[in-house]
Amino acid sequence: MPIYEYRATAGGCVKCQHGFDRLQKLSEDDLATCPDCGAAITRVIAAPALAIGGAHLLQEKRIGDKGFTQYKKIGKGVYEKTAGKGPDIIRGD
Repeated sequence: MPIYEYRATAGGCVKCQHGFDRLQKLSEDDLATCPDCGAAITRVIAAPALAIGGAHLLQEKRIGDKGFTQYKKIGKGVYEKTAGKGPDIIRGD
């Protein structure tokens, strides 16, 4: 479910003058009035929060802390451990 931002069009209480967030289903209609004071409000287009790529999830420290082991290929059928617990080298002999 997305989080929408709303702000008063004119007047209103402190909450809607400065804007507030609301977690809503996509199927729900936009709010037309402030839930606190009843003033007219409009949905504001806000920048989305994005995490580009997966590099922030694959840091070696995080992998080991979460109980996983990461290996890097160093040759044909040979892998070397880069993070976590487990054998230092795995060979496909």
